[in-house]
This record gives sequence, structure tokens and C-alpha cells, in this order.
Amino acid sequence: MSFFDEDEETRVRPPAAESRRPRRSGSRPPGGGSGSRPPRGGRSPAADERSIRTRQAVAIGALIVIVILIVVGIHGCAVSSGNNALKSYSDSVDRLIVASNQNGQRFFRLLSGGSGTTNPTNLVSQVDATRITADNQFKQAQGLSTPSQLSQAQQYLVSAMRFRRDGITNIATQLQPALQNSTSTAAVNTIAAEMARLYASDVLYKDYSLPLIEGALQNAGISVGGTNGEPVDTVQFVPSLQWLTPSFVSAQLHATAPSSTGPVAPGVHGHELDGCSVGSSTLSTTTATTLPAGAAPTLTCQVTNDGQNTEHNVIVKGSIGGTSIVGQGIIPETQAGQQYNVNISLSGAPPNGTYSLTVTVERVPGETTVTHNTKIFPVTFG
Repeated sequence: MSFFDEDEETRVRPPAAESRRPRRSGSRPPGGGSGSRPPRGGRSPAADERSIRTRQAVAIGALIVIVILIVVGIHGCAVSSGNNALKSYSDSVDRLIVASNQNGQRFFRLLSGGSGTTNPTNLVSQVDATRITADNQFKQAQGLSTPSQLSQAQQYLVSAMRFRRDGITNIATQLQPALQNSTSTAAVNTIAAEMARLYASDVLYKDYSLPLIEGALQNAGISVGGTNGEPVDTVQFVPSLQWLTPSFVSAQLHATAPSSTGPVAPGVHGHELDGCSVGSSTLSTTTATTLPAGAAPTLTCQVTNDGQNTEHNVIVKGSIGGTSIVGQGIIPETQAGQQYNVNISLSGAPPNGTYSLTVTVERVPGETTVTHNTKIFPVTFG
């Protein structure tokens, strides 16, 4: 065997994959040249590191954007939820106040309707129904879901609704005594005092609760009032401040007016009924005056103190013959020789036809001559 002959079992074979790969044109033979072969694809480790860092920066930036979007979304949801809570509370308050004012309108219509003179028990029963409604509305106010920033407005609202319930309750207990001559004065005075409680409910809502609600809505960018804004009811529960005076209460109830006490002053006492009108139509004692059908008329009458003394709480009554329609007005004070106007709202309008409308100035203490206190006016409705 030659020295250069190779042993078949000891000969080193190249890897199978490398032996099968065709050699590229111009490539160096195995073992030729210096250094190791660069990684497949021709990229250096430094380039790979830059690529990794770029991908990391992009990922971090995307993560930051996602976090910002989440935060903005959560804040937007919180703002939207808060605004919805404000709107919901405002709407609930508005519905409650509207319903309460409607109940008040019914309450005052009952008091001034004149039914107490013919059926006091029925009047008390109807007024008690408004008391029950006011009590239910007070409980509704207590149960409203209130945003935290409107807790003070809610306290004012609940107090206002409590005043309305308590005022109606206390007035209802005084109606029967007010319609009886022996107890009228004290009862009418109590009713007038309770009217101040009802008026205080208007002050609490309109001057304290409502401004806080409107301010919270406006601070949240929510419009108030108008066509597209949050509705706001500003109707008064008490229709007139005259209800706080005993003489006006007595006139509306057709009760005996509270009178001054003490001895009658010397000299002539009394009044004369000068005339009456309805709107622009002056009533005549000789010719029938035509009045609109279906509308309860309000009389405007002129009364002169033809005595020598100052008189107080002068009552002027009107009634339509053949019907239960009546009305009453009160002049708080008259002085000798002076003329005064008094309005008398009749309790209804009769069916079409001609009637006698009687108006009388009630006798005052010390008055002895009453022949000029009454006038009868023929009127035609239709």
C-alpha cells in the first residue's frame, strides 16, 4: 500500500448538505480567504439590534396611544354619565313642580269657587284631596336621586314641598270654622297666616333651589330654557299676595270678614252702591245688559262711604237670581266721602237667558239706613 493511499474507513467526508449545494460562481473554495462567513441574509448584529429597538419604540408608542385613548374614553364616559344625572334630576324636579303648581291651582279654585257657602262639607272634602296630593308629592321629592353637587338644592326643594303639604293641611282644618259666623274671624286669620307658608315655598324653590340647579346645568355646558334647553317651571304656587290678607281670604271664601272690635264711633255710618260694570259694559237697573255666555263674570263696582266715619272690611256681595251663583268682594278700609272700586268674581255663569243680578253693600256697625246699599241689574247671558 502506498503512503498516499487513503483508508476508506478513515476518510473524512464533507457534510451531506454542503456536498449537495452547488458552488456559486466566483465564490471562494472552502478554507479560502480569511475570517468567518457573515450571517445568512447579509445583516450584521448591530443592524439586528437597531431593528429590535425600533420595534420596541413603536410598541411603546402604540401602548401610550392606547392608554391615552382609554383614559379619554373613561373621562368622556364619566362626563356623559354626570351630565345625564344632572338632566335626569332637573327633569324630575320640573315634572314635580309642574304637578305641584297644578295641584295649587286646583286648591285656590276650590277656595274661591263659592261652594263653601252652599256645601261646606263638600268643599272640605275636595280641599282634603289636594292635601293628599301634596303629601304624595312631598314624598316624591324626598325620593329623588340627587347628584352630589345638587344636595343643597335638593334640601331646599324638599323643604318647599313640605311647606306646601303642611300649609294645605292646616288650611283644610280651618275651612269649617271660617264659614261659621261665630268662629270666622279667628279661622280666617289662621288661613291667611298659613298662606304665608305656601308663599314661602315659592321663595324656597324659585330663589334658592332653582338657581342652584340652573347653575349646575350651565357649568356642565347644558342649556337651560328655550326650545332645546332643560325645561324650567317658574309658575307661582300662590297666585296673588292678596291671599296673605284676612280680608281677601274672607272675600274669596264668602265668609264673614274679620271686623274691628270696640265700641261704635258716634256719627253717621254707611255706604252707597253707585254702580257696577262687567268689562267695558256698564250695568243698568232698567235695561238688560248682554254678557258673554259660559264665562263667569267679574263685576267691578263703585262704593261711596256716605257716612262720617272710617269703616273697615266693607263687604260687597253679588248673586244671580234663580241660581246658586254668588260672589263677594271686600274693601279693607273706606273713609268718609270717598269712592272705592271693588271686584266681585262670581262663582259661575248660568245657562243662556235673562236674570236679575243683585249687588249689595253689607251693613256696617252703626249703620241705620240701608236703602241705597242695593241695586238690581237685569242681565242676559247669550
